[in-house]
Amino acid sequence: MEIFNTIQVTLELSRVQKRLHFEDPDRVQHLIDTALSCIVPRAAFRDVYSDSKQDMGVVLEGIEFQSTVLRKNLENIGRVFPFVITIGDSLEQQAAEYEDLLDRYLLDKIGDLILIQARRQLQNHLQQRYGFKKLSSMSPGSLPDWPLQEQEKLFSLLGDVQGKLGVGLNESLLMLPRKSVSGLYFPTEVSFFSCQLCPRQNCEERKAAFDESKVKEYGLPERSRPGSEPKSNVPV
Repeated sequence: MEIFNTIQVTLELSRVQKRLHFEDPDRVQHLIDTALSCIVPRAAFRDVYSDSKQDMGVVLEGIEFQSTVLRKNLENIGRVFPFVITIGDSLEQQAAEYEDLLDRYLLDKIGDLILIQARRQLQNHLQQRYGFKKLSSMSPGSLPDWPLQEQEKLFSLLGDVQGKLGVGLNESLLMLPRKSVSGLYFPTEVSFFSCQLCPRQNCEERKAAFDESKVKEYGLPERSRPGSEPKSNVPV
């Protein structure tokens, strides 16, 4: 497991205001400065090869992951990159000290933006280091087809995530610190987004439109189509 700790976060006031739908520039800038003073963005990843493919999943270094969507995405892929990214817990602690609930909410959303930026930097790092033109990813809990219970397997694949990165799992298998995200990166010619298989409406973090043809392509039966209550630490 390697640690990637050269993540550089920059937040442009106008863009943050637009994402937050909040017009008070002085208040938002103060919260941005507070957030940037608290965060410690870091990531852990590994270079892993697939042992075998099964009807309903894949085996990576002896660990079996159950997901028909993941299985299809890795059909012709032998090399994947499990990862965990976090910005630490200081921002959450700082937010808890604010009496104003709106400030707490805005800080929380700024934390999401920082985590998204950190994830993009890790993806760019992997693409440049390994020479991939494009990477896509999946995260346990983002689709019912790959439930949050698979999180433990992902952590086992990575190794001592708690000791090396300071990220652990609670009894519900959510990551702590809360501003963390995990998953598998894999090389691809056509970008894949879990959103394409999720019909959940009114999701402000949606990256791609729901695609009924994709649901059929991935062989997801009507009773198993995702979108009910996907769970993950943060939307990314």
